[in-house]
Amino acid sequence: MFGISLNPSPGVGALSVPVQIAVLLTLLTLLPPLLMSVTPFLRITIVLHFLRQALGTQTTPSNQVLIGLALFLTLLIVSPVAREIHSTAWVPMEQGVLTQSQALEAAAKPLARFLGRYAREKDVRLFVEIARAPAPASPADLDLKILVPAYILSELKTGFQIGAVLFLPFLVIDIVVASVTLSIGMVQLPPVMLSAPFKILLFVLVDGWNLLVGSLLKSF
Repeated sequence: MFGISLNPSPGVGALSVPVQIAVLLTLLTLLPPLLMSVTPFLRITIVLHFLRQALGTQTTPSNQVLIGLALFLTLLIVSPVAREIHSTAWVPMEQGVLTQSQALEAAAKPLARFLGRYAREKDVRLFVEIARAPAPASPADLDLKILVPAYILSELKTGFQIGAVLFLPFLVIDIVVASVTLSIGMVQLPPVMLSAPFKILLFVLVDGWNLLVGSLLKSF
């Protein structure tokens, strides 16, 4: 129909080419959110969003800049895991040493180790109870269906914790500026507009981008 063959030797009950294309497109649609949820991209984007809110610059840096920075930092962090998956799963599958199912199992092990390193025990226990799965003898026995949601919850909490800490110094500046403006009766300008230059100046003077990115990378 389309001049291509996704299954060169279809057997009984094999999916037709249009159905295979529909399944492939569906998987490609789900792939970006899945990759963003099981990588450090989740924590990094949350922290960068909190930083922009704390600085009071609603559109600077733009969403494209923040997402681009988060993507490059994510690639830097997960590159060792990606290399291990490539060498232990993809290359043997290309050479015919492993089947597709065996390659998926081999690729899941490095990913599971990475997720288990940052998933909190409390979150893991929660999803083990929800799934009614038997208690694992060791962290290596945890299934990805347990590790992935536990990792997401753990990263959400960590990201919000870092964001709350980021807010504190800028909140102090907002409070000080608001107190001064009210005490001298300056009500023509909102305190947030007056405190924004001071917050940006503080962030620049302490080399905030270097400190923030360095701290994020060292947290993994």
